[in-house]
Amino acid sequence: MLIAAVLCLCAAVAVAAAGGWLLTRPRAGDPVGQLLRGVAPTQLAAAVMLAAGGVVALFARPATAMLVVIVCVIGAVSTVAAGCWQSAKVVVARRGEGAGCDGACASCTLSCN
Repeated sequence: MLIAAVLCLCAAVAVAAAGGWLLTRPRAGDPVGQLLRGVAPTQLAAAVMLAAGGVVALFARPATAMLVVIVCVIGAVSTVAAGCWQSAKVVVARRGEGAGCDGACASCTLSCN
């Protein structure tokens, strides 16, 4: 379980560093920058989950630790995936509002071509 604990803790540090770096950057006007900045809070939440899994893997019995690590990793990945989905929806909605499409992206795309 020591290997799983070290991997979880290293992943937690990496994800937290990426999320913190994205939060400290200035607000971007492009959709990709907005999307990345919107995902940063969920990255920090995922880092907390991974850190919790790593700590439990260090100190709990192996059977319990394995279950907690699996749950924490699945939760962290799911949290970041949900954050990406929600951020993308917000960016697309804002982009559609500015184009005068009233949320109908297909009609906007077809009328512009």
